[in-house]
Amino acid sequence: MPEIKCIIIEDEPLAVKVLADYVAQVPFLQLEGRFKDAILATDWLRTNDVQLIFLDIHLPKLKGMAFLNTLSPKPAVIITTAYHQYAVEAFDLNVTDYLLKPIEFERFLMAINKVKLAYDNSRLAPEKSNARDYLFLTVQKKKVRVLFSEILYVESQREYIKVVTEKKELISRMSTHEIEDLLPGAIFKRIHRSFIISVNKLESYTAESVEVQGVSIPIGRGYRNVVERL
Repeated sequence: MPEIKCIIIEDEPLAVKVLADYVAQVPFLQLEGRFKDAILATDWLRTNDVQLIFLDIHLPKLKGMAFLNTLSPKPAVIITTAYHQYAVEAFDLNVTDYLLKPIEFERFLMAINKVKLAYDNSRLAPEKSNARDYLFLTVQKKKVRVLFSEILYVESQREYIKVVTEKKELISRMSTHEIEDLLPGAIFKRIHRSFIISVNKLESYTAESVEVQGVSIPIGRGYRNVVERL
């Protein structure tokens, strides 16, 4: 039975057909709608929920990046575009993946598997049950217990993350998206595509960076409003 509901926001009929055909081949995906512009999608999303959006950048009426900024809460987003130059901006807005047209099915599956992994982890996230104040990280084949209250920040290091606590630094093979799903959202906030901080450890901030335990951490362009809302 499909677990992840998705929609396609794309104004090119051929691109829509390719994506819809790919979605149909993945058992855990369910296509809920196809929209030729973001305005129509926005109206539909007011009364419907999805876990994933396939989003083109160059859309009529409202561009893809502007649409991304309107999403709250934000489902997983996979950018589908012929333009590579928006990748940095897209990842600053916390998209799951960035696919360049023409999209091969193998590359599509890689992106979808990222979404599925994050989705599965989110359903097991400690904040959902309010039962735990810790998580276990795999560090050099060993499971290490880490208290949420001791974590200062998390830093992305390509295929790994570095979790900096009050006592030590831990390196684990996972993405920032994966650990973000495991951390309590009320305490931990992503302020950059490569950094997640503990709000409780925040000492000071400017428009460009925050300071946590004497360490200066940059604020991504797409995350400045997150810090202001704290």
